[in-house]
Amino acid sequence: MTAFATTPDISIGAFRVWQRNRDVFLQLWKTDFLGIAVEPWIVILAMGLGLGQFVELASGEDYVTFLAPGLLALFPMFAAVFECAWGSYVRLEMQGTYNAIIATPVSVDDVIAGEILWGTTRSMINAVYIMAVLLVLTPWLDMVDSPMALLCLPVAIIPGILFSAISISFASVARAMSQFSYFFNLVVIPMFWFAGAFFPFDELPQWAQVLGWFIPLKHVVDIYRGLFAGNLEWSMLVSLVWLMAVTVVFFLLATWSMRRRLIN
Repeated sequence: MTAFATTPDISIGAFRVWQRNRDVFLQLWKTDFLGIAVEPWIVILAMGLGLGQFVELASGEDYVTFLAPGLLALFPMFAAVFECAWGSYVRLEMQGTYNAIIATPVSVDDVIAGEILWGTTRSMINAVYIMAVLLVLTPWLDMVDSPMALLCLPVAIIPGILFSAISISFASVARAMSQFSYFFNLVVIPMFWFAGAFFPFDELPQWAQVLGWFIPLKHVVDIYRGLFAGNLEWSMLVSLVWLMAVTVVFFLLATWSMRRRLIN
């Protein structure tokens, strides 16, 4: 295996890497549980019910209903980002986990694929929990209008892989933990604010809509919003195809970049 191999060398070893991360998570999950459990409720109460009292949408939709698909897109994204950006860097540079693993028959590409698979798993855990919260609140707040909203969960696998791969791509070139501030402020925060999760995307200036179209989270929000409302449109299929294409690109980029970091 060379740093410039064109075909990823992925085997059952990727699953073993995933198992290793799962076992660590099961030992430490209690330290993360409170934040994961409480944060969605705080955001819904503060923004959906608090700020929502002062927000009137042109569509006449309640703001808390508008906010629901955005929350389902945002929280899983953060789970994947923190696991595969900061978490991967710690395992790479501080704990020496990657070097220890590749000293076994597990390949470098197995490590990378396993990390992305684990980041996707963390993202899906958050997605399932957020969906459960939204369903529990629906009788009071009408946050879910259609049973098709449940289709968001299988769709969530794609952005889980995508945001995990994007994060590992940056972790592969970061030389210090402090450099992740650039990733967070220049990549994650723009997606957070300009993906249409908190306000209608089509009310942005035209130039911002053109640039915003390339934000992956925007397409995730669009798909979820359509499924939550039960309105299927061709634009959702375009968004899904675009997400799948970008996911493949970043998966290959993450594999190549981290392989070069570990081998060189």
